[in-house]
This record gives sequence, C-alpha cells and structure tokens, in this order.
Amino acid sequence: MTAYVRPRDLAEALALRAEHPDWMVLAGGTDLMVNAIHQKVPAGIVDLWRFAPIGGITVGDGRITIGAGATWTEVERHPAIREKLAPLALAAREIGALQIQARGTVGGNVGTSSPVGDSLPALLALDCELEVASVRGHRRAPYSAWCTGYRTTQLAPDELVIAAHLPLPGANVRTAWRKVGTRRAQSISKVMGAAAIEVDAGVVVSARIGLGAVANRPIRATAVEEAVRGQRLGAQAAEAARAALRASIAPIDDVRSTAAYRLEVAENVVARFFHVS
Repeated sequence: MTAYVRPRDLAEALALRAEHPDWMVLAGGTDLMVNAIHQKVPAGIVDLWRFAPIGGITVGDGRITIGAGATWTEVERHPAIREKLAPLALAAREIGALQIQARGTVGGNVGTSSPVGDSLPALLALDCELEVASVRGHRRAPYSAWCTGYRTTQLAPDELVIAAHLPLPGANVRTAWRKVGTRRAQSISKVMGAAAIEVDAGVVVSARIGLGAVANRPIRATAVEEAVRGQRLGAQAAEAARAALRASIAPIDDVRSTAAYRLEVAENVVARFFHVS
C-alpha cells in the first residue's frame, strides 16, 4: 500500500524527502495526475498542496518572492506582479484552463521544467533565482542554469523547491512576453518568448531573452543579448536580434511544428521585442 504523509512543517517535509527520495511530491498535481497511468505506483506520497511554509507571495527588498506552492491564479492576480513582472502575469493566464491555473503551482512548473512550460521563458527573462532546501540546508540557483536537459534539472533527490526570487526591474527596463500556438487559448506552445530590455536614450544597454518550445529545455538567447547591446531600439536592434537568433539556434522538429517554422516564428517574436512601441 502506498504511504501518504502531509507534513506539519518544513523540517518534517525535508526529513521525509531525505529519507524517501523516491516518494512522489504532490502539490497541484496537474502534471502528475495526467502522467499517473504511465508511471509506477509510488511507494509513498508527500502532499504539499496548500503547504504554508512554501506558499504566499511577498514584495520587499527590491524583489518579489513567490512561494513554490503559490498557484498560477495567485500569480496572475497579484497586483505587484502585474505591474512589475508583467511577462509572468501574462504567462500565468495561458497555463491551461482556469481550473489548471487554480491548482498548478510555481514549484511544479520549475520542477517539471517542460520545454513548453508557459512560465519558464518569463522566469529566464526576469532573472529568476530559485531557492531549494534539504536537510543539508538552503541554496540558491539561477533559473538560467537550472535545466540540465529534457525535463531534468539541478534538483537533488533530497531537495524541495521552496521559492522563486525575482528582482524588480528598473525604471528603464521594458518587458514583453509572447506565445504562439495553434489557437488563442488553452494551446500547447509552438514558440514562446519573453524579454527584459534595459534602454537608455533609445539605445539598448542590456537584454535578457528567454525562449520556450524551441529546444529540449527553456533557453536564454545569449547571442541575441550580445548582438543588441549598443544598438538603437527599433529596426536596428530588431534586425540585429533576428540575425543573431537565426545563426545561434537549431529548433526542435516534432509533431507540433517543424524546425523551420519554429525558427521563422522565433525570429519574428524576438525581433518584435525590439520594435519601438
């Protein structure tokens, strides 16, 4: 029979994780339940749904901290996230239907790290840092280095994702997010992109560009970031971004879309980020 435990506090949760790294960690369950019929019955379940130590959203100290147990509904509705981290709020609105948004959690998205996860390009562009914990202590990991392959991450078997920390963008930073799918709603992405672009007197000072659904993991378009530095916002920066992306990525080819289509769309999405609005 499968064991089932709902921890009373974080110390108990981490002890369970250390003692039983093979047990299923359950929060919203939006991915785990879908895949359950394809998996072995787990030896145990650690239920972290609405687990207070990893819940909530706080603003302060120049950053917004989102608990791993926060749902996408909570993220989308939070006024500070809507105002300061708009790409993440926009992405939250696209994560499945309303029922999925009410159950799915930030920790689940970064734990699964599917290449088509809607929030993940936004986390890359917004310079997210993840906090993870185990009985050995807490550590921070930049999300830009978190994914190690297809649905694989830096997370150790005895660790839990605790929170996502996102710095507040400066006044000169423009942010954007775009998703391209087969329809306007409840669509699995063909291409996604997010951007945080610092501009001074119309010139790009720096940029962070996150892309999803074009590789086996969410990626930073570092070649684009380098190419646009010092370029004037508008056609100059847009064409520099387009050329750099074309030369630096080789998109995946699968049942949802061809590599050629993904490359063309990704170029258009990224170039649009640098147009003057």
